Amino acid sequence: MNKLLTKLGLTSLALLPSLAMAAAPAVADKADNAFMMICTALVLFMSIPGIALFYGGLIRGKNVLSMLTQVAVTFALVCVLWVVYGYSLAFSQGNAFFGDFQWVMLKNIELKAVMGSFYQYIHVAFQASFACITVGLIVGAIAERIRFSAVLIFVGVWLTLSYLPIAHMVWGGGYLAQDGALDFAGGTVVHINAAVAGLVGAYLVGKRAGFGKEAFKPHNLPMVFLGTAILYVGWFGFNAGSASAANEIAALAFLNTVVATAGAVLSWVFGEWAMRGKPSLLGACSGFIAGLVAITPACGYVGVGGALIIGLAGGLAGIWGVTTLKRWLRVDDPCDVFGVHGVCGILGCILTGVFASSSLGGVGYAEGVTMGHQVWVQVFSCLVTVVWSAVAAFIGFKLADMIVGLRVPEDQEREGLDVNSHGENAYNQ
Repeated sequence: MNKLLTKLGLTSLALLPSLAMAAAPAVADKADNAFMMICTALVLFMSIPGIALFYGGLIRGKNVLSMLTQVAVTFALVCVLWVVYGYSLAFSQGNAFFGDFQWVMLKNIELKAVMGSFYQYIHVAFQASFACITVGLIVGAIAERIRFSAVLIFVGVWLTLSYLPIAHMVWGGGYLAQDGALDFAGGTVVHINAAVAGLVGAYLVGKRAGFGKEAFKPHNLPMVFLGTAILYVGWFGFNAGSASAANEIAALAFLNTVVATAGAVLSWVFGEWAMRGKPSLLGACSGFIAGLVAITPACGYVGVGGALIIGLAGGLAGIWGVTTLKRWLRVDDPCDVFGVHGVCGILGCILTGVFASSSLGGVGYAEGVTMGHQVWVQVFSCLVTVVWSAVAAFIGFKLADMIVGLRVPEDQEREGLDVNSHGENAYNQ
């Protein structure tokens, strides 16, 4: 008996270190923390200057400064709103559609609070960068004719009514997450969400003066290329960073981003070559964006072969979106926000449900889930995002119209927004 008691006592003492470890507070991993800070900086780099230069080069020279200003100032506005209430409504517990107000002004977040294996403050900044670029994407669809003040009003309303609830539903443990939707880095939350809002805005603001009668060509293709290159590099922070750690899933997302984007560039360029007889730089740049968008929801779930197929399909879908679909919709979307981000985002989300299958090289589904069920969940998440974003965008644009009016006068539009809205010229006259 004494031997037994001694043995039990020693066993209990042996358990003490593990019990102490279990009770110890979570500690951030320095490598993961550094990785997430770098990824956050890369995503911020995508907005300023990536989106600004990409869109700025696509529109006419008399409006380039207005585009840069819209991207820069909406970026700042979203950052402020994110800290005031956005992060809390997106990522605190709340209900199926919204978080609560426990983290308003980031109160109740301690300095050493950890989210996963890195500090929660970095999570705040990382997710802020996603919100910023999502709003930045929208302005490309309403460029060259909208009032600057209307843009700011719309952004405040739409961020609150659309971005925050959809982020909560997908990434904050809400409705779509509970349904099993897969969106690794923003197919629904970012790309479909922004594209639908841009499409609604393009219809409500109306076509540019002279649209269909005058040639509206990109004024600076080298600027478009520079913006594309910045977006490409920054996108690794977007996709790999969504693994939330410097681990094997981040490595998979990184490689898938390389492979899918390369496939999309080739399919777009060769598709354009076959259709128009010449491959173009604009087509190659568009292929980069199409591939990046298409692989975004899938990058951490699918194998490399699946990523290549998604990229190849994304390039062809993008061509269809900016040519055939755009004609069907009869919309003036100067930067083809819906044709690329909407079409390729929807394609990528649905194909995530296919190529996540372990039989096709993916990481596999949740226990008991079949491919058919997962694909339906993906389709449903796209539908929810489309409807939700459209309604929120309609409300946001209508409120802006009621308060300040959406469009500048036609004479100011024809002269250019740079000089009339901002009192500046990009180029010496």
